[in-house]
Amino acid sequence: MKRIIYVILALFLVASPQATMADEPKIALIYDLGGKFDKSFNEAAHNGGVAFESATGVSYHDFEPASEAQMEQAIKRFARRGYDLIIAIGISYATPLRKVAEDYPDMHFTVIDSHVDMPNVQSVSFKEHEGSYLVGMIAAMTSEKQKIGFIGGMDIPLIRKFASGYAQGARSINPDIEIIENMVGASPTAWNDPIRGGELARNQYARGADVIYSAAGPTGFGVIQAAKETDNYAIGVDSNQNHLAPGYVLTSMLKRVDRAVERAMLGAYNGNWHSGVEVLGLAEDGVDYALDEHNEHLITDDMRQRLAEARAKIISGEIVVNP
Repeated sequence: MKRIIYVILALFLVASPQATMADEPKIALIYDLGGKFDKSFNEAAHNGGVAFESATGVSYHDFEPASEAQMEQAIKRFARRGYDLIIAIGISYATPLRKVAEDYPDMHFTVIDSHVDMPNVQSVSFKEHEGSYLVGMIAAMTSEKQKIGFIGGMDIPLIRKFASGYAQGARSINPDIEIIENMVGASPTAWNDPIRGGELARNQYARGADVIYSAAGPTGFGVIQAAKETDNYAIGVDSNQNHLAPGYVLTSMLKRVDRAVERAMLGAYNGNWHSGVEVLGLAEDGVDYALDEHNEHLITDDMRQRLAEARAKIISGEIVVNP
């Protein structure tokens, strides 16, 4: 009788979901250059992974490449180890991920901010111009001099979307507002040069700008520091950067990379991950502006009302923001 009980108990333990890790997906998250604690783009991805881990109790593995050469190596390494889902963050992954996805057609890949048209790849991008429209409105409604600035990181079409939306939003408030624009550079080093970011910002402030929006990753830390030094405003990007200099960061344009990462991971976990292209804008809660205890005194009730009206009109299609 005891023997029968032991056999039944053993069968129960094997069948019980709590007793085995075999069904849990192996997930890898590979960051862009700059590290996962960059307080910007990469950290948003990291926060998505943390949210997934908290919700499911399932761990994931991540990797921080120190060079572009390590990006393809990392994807290959996780693919060879049989990971169920490999998530790559950033525009630089389009080519290396395509190569690896071709070699491993039965594996799943998610790439953020790039487009890889393959049956085993999920490509997620954002309508940065829609979120930038809102922070452009905030800049114009705040600026006393009606002269504002924009500092982009690497001069690529993606960053031009930020600049375009920002200008359209500002000009919806004042068609005659003056906008000073600079790009940091033409290579990936443009994302990690806060000294250069600070130099460009101080120059724009000296020319009369009193609000500057930076879409430049960690380079934007230099812009925020310059705003604090000159008693002006900066606008952060990707993650909520309001806390970096309370009272000097007017708001931040939130690019919800965290939600994209968490959703991809949950898809692998729940078995409903799918390939194809996803574009996340205001309607999908993919972009927004940040409002918290650090800047709520800077965004008046009237400003919030106008922003809410603009958001609704963009979602309905009444306002079309061009990328």
